[in-house]
This record gives sequence, C-alpha cells and structure tokens, in this order.
Amino acid sequence: MIVKLLHDKGLRSEHANTIACLTIGLSVASWVTSMKVEPAGIDRADRWGIFIATWPATWFGLGQALARYENEDALHGDM
Repeated sequence: MIVKLLHDKGLRSEHANTIACLTIGLSVASWVTSMKVEPAGIDRADRWGIFIATWPATWFGLGQALARYENEDALHGDM
C-alpha cells in the first residue's frame, strides 16, 4: 500500500497538506512569472498556471489518505 509506504518513510498528513497549500501559491507565481518573462503571452501563462493548479488536489487527497491511515493506526495501536 502506497500510503503505508509513504507513512513509514516519514510523510505525514500535515506535510502533504502543507505541500498542497504551497502548490497553490506556486501556481499563481508560475502564472505571474510566465506572463512577465515569456513572450508567448497569456495563453502559455494560463497553461502553466492550470498545469500546476492540478497538484493541490493530489496532495490534499494524499493528506486525507494519510490522515485516515494515521487515525486507524492510532485506534488499532491502542488495543
């Protein structure tokens, strides 16, 4: 199970949720940077922003899976 492997390697739900929040800012930063640096205009900036904007959902989902794993582990560990 991937969630167990990541948890065993030290990744916790708080880490995944923090990364998700940071990628929201990264999406905005990449859009602004692309608008200012690349001569391709708003189309390319939008593509970069949307591409990176797909990452938070993945990290939030992983954070939820890790939180569920951590809760189940805590419940079963008390027995």
